[in-house]
Amino acid sequence: MKHNANNTKPFYNTTIPSDWEILKLGNIGEFKNGINKDKEEFGYGYPFVGLMDVFDIPKVYNGDFSLVNSTENERKDFDLQKGDVLFVRSSVKPIGVGLTTLVCQDMPETTFSGFLIRFRANGKFDFEFKAHCFYESNFRNRLLKKSTISANTNINQVALKSLKIALPPLPEQRAIAHLLSLMDTAINKNNQLIAQKELRKKWLMQNLLTRKKRLKGYSGVWKTKTLKNILTIAGKPFIPEKEKLYTQIGIRSHTKGIFYKERVTGASLGEKRVFWIEPDCFVVNIVFAWEHAIAKTTEQEVGMIASHRFPMYKPKESILTLDYLLYYFKSPMGKYLLGLASPGGAGRNKTLGKSEFMKLQMPVPSIEEQTAIVKVLQAADKEIELLKAKTEKLRKQKKGMMQVLLTGKKRLKIN
Repeated sequence: MKHNANNTKPFYNTTIPSDWEILKLGNIGEFKNGINKDKEEFGYGYPFVGLMDVFDIPKVYNGDFSLVNSTENERKDFDLQKGDVLFVRSSVKPIGVGLTTLVCQDMPETTFSGFLIRFRANGKFDFEFKAHCFYESNFRNRLLKKSTISANTNINQVALKSLKIALPPLPEQRAIAHLLSLMDTAINKNNQLIAQKELRKKWLMQNLLTRKKRLKGYSGVWKTKTLKNILTIAGKPFIPEKEKLYTQIGIRSHTKGIFYKERVTGASLGEKRVFWIEPDCFVVNIVFAWEHAIAKTTEQEVGMIASHRFPMYKPKESILTLDYLLYYFKSPMGKYLLGLASPGGAGRNKTLGKSEFMKLQMPVPSIEEQTAIVKVLQAADKEIELLKAKTEKLRKQKKGMMQVLLTGKKRLKIN
């Protein structure tokens, strides 16, 4: 890379190289909204690219799309060709509106959703460059300012056509796209490795926590025990004082650990008992236990409270370790057991009760074997955490590169 020379021109609140063009998208391509169909028209017919096929996915290829009953004229009018760019027209969150996906190959007989807007550019863009240029933060900010908010955040063709973009000469576009694509390749390879490690961890949990595989040196008999015999109830109950402020914790489904901590008044809690939190407890969301709403309390939560919906338990030290208990109920078998005792949730008959929870049974190895299994699973978690941290670092590096390359602050040497 080389620093940009002083030969620049103004572009909004910054400058760009003088040999770059400033162009409105409406002057260098055509926009078209996608097709809208009644729900009865879906499930048969021809391929259809929906919002979730492309949302937050920078590139799309021919794939196993859903089907829609489209006419021949519709398949001509709403077709997808290699090099088209799909903009997200509507999103619940503002951050999602205007995200783009590059169509990487011709898609015969395929139409696209009315939640998307197709941009078909003329020869001003390099093919790969289109996968990156619309993610530059200044462009994104300008797009968001032109969006409208109702139930969702929306962008329309008129707004998109008016957006200006700074385009380098085609050779420089190719060089920028090549470098950013190399970063994408590194990110994708790391994410593939994460997926492999997560599959391996899932295999380990399914086998080590069910006795299908035993670690070397362990052969003792596992005893099946009810939770009532291996857990004790924790958390001192009390009636909150109306005039006092408390910090209350909660757990939602499919989250890691304590999900929220909020300040509440004793008056808002009413006359029901709440519980002082103790560290190193297994805490479960009784309503959403069947969706893995479980966590471990730490020293950080001491002095906070939990409602009756979040009972806490401590394993009996001579029988069960807390970490083993957590891993067990995060496993498919543990979730299955919670589901058996917890036919609750949306559209179901009842929620898990404390008595039903304590009736659950689980196989319990020796403390020594529990500790060994936990070490193996913690090592797998650590590997995954390090790889995820690497992905985040690569993404930040790519974002930094985009900011200097797509604004001309730094320029690549073109052979």
